[in-house]
Amino acid sequence: MFLAAAGERTKRIKLGTGVISLPYHHPFNVAQRMVQLDYMTGGRAIFGSGPGALASDAHTLGIDPMTQRDRQDEAIAIIRRLFKGERITAKSDWFTMNDAALQILPLQEDMPFVVASQISPSGMTLAGKYGIGIISLGSMSTQGLMALPTQWGFAEDAAKKHGTTVSRSDWRVLLTWHIAESREQARREAGPGLMHWHNEYNVRTLQRPGLEPFTSPEDAIEKTAGGEAAASTIGTPDDLVKTIKNLMRVSGGVGTIIGFVHDWANPENTRRSWDMVARYVVPEINGYIDGLHKSQKFVIENRAVFERAGQAVMAKIMENDKAAAALSLTGPGRVAIPTINAPDLQKEAAKRKA
Repeated sequence: MFLAAAGERTKRIKLGTGVISLPYHHPFNVAQRMVQLDYMTGGRAIFGSGPGALASDAHTLGIDPMTQRDRQDEAIAIIRRLFKGERITAKSDWFTMNDAALQILPLQEDMPFVVASQISPSGMTLAGKYGIGIISLGSMSTQGLMALPTQWGFAEDAAKKHGTTVSRSDWRVLLTWHIAESREQARREAGPGLMHWHNEYNVRTLQRPGLEPFTSPEDAIEKTAGGEAAASTIGTPDDLVKTIKNLMRVSGGVGTIIGFVHDWANPENTRRSWDMVARYVVPEINGYIDGLHKSQKFVIENRAVFERAGQAVMAKIMENDKAAAALSLTGPGRVAIPTINAPDLQKEAAKRKA
């Protein structure tokens, strides 16, 4: 429902389910809903799935957590066959299908499938088995970031075993950040909210093993985004660019960076942070302004080439006595030609006086 509303308000952005916990749903119903979403969004749907990460959900639905990852595997296989137009009869310990087939296939010829991967190798193994995409969620911690090469190895091993291929271009990695005009401002904006989120949700509510509450906003920032190998960024756009480039180096390369939406800062500051990502980080990471940087470097390193243009301007000035006499009255910035081609008029005027 959320993605259908987003699809109505957008035209180009891809819209991915993040994620459908497949063991909690009948595979045929999931397939039908994804087909409808694909048509409602004009072929922009991405099918993201997971086994179900919250034990409380499994408990509510009466599902044994030990079965969830196998059920996700089973459901993916069925849904992929349905998307290909097959009529399926299947019976398992958690669903039954009799002569099931989709009347309408997805609008996309090959709807992207993405599986979530966090700690266990199951997500990466599924990606390799079916040759589909991955979103790594464990990368939000420093330990998770450093484990990315090992995680990718699980996908490659599974692909070899099942005769499929996996591409790093289909590998998405989740990062957290909050950026502002300065590091100090970013820390002021995000520190208290980060501390509250960690202490009240991760530690007190989820009671994740090994986590301790932060003692202050400063402590929260240091332990979350401090150090060269930190997976999170609370700072400037340049800091975030550095973090992403470090991830690319550590991982060996990924296809897409995904930003984790949080409420560490207030809505206004959060929107400005995302605006700065779009304005400054995305162009730098995607290479949109590489040509600009190269041109700047060329101009700096080849200044002598452009001095000839200034000499040409000065030659014409000196041919006219009145123009030459006016040199002393012509200050910097008063010449309507590109600065790079402008002669040093004050310097020439001084020569005339001498």
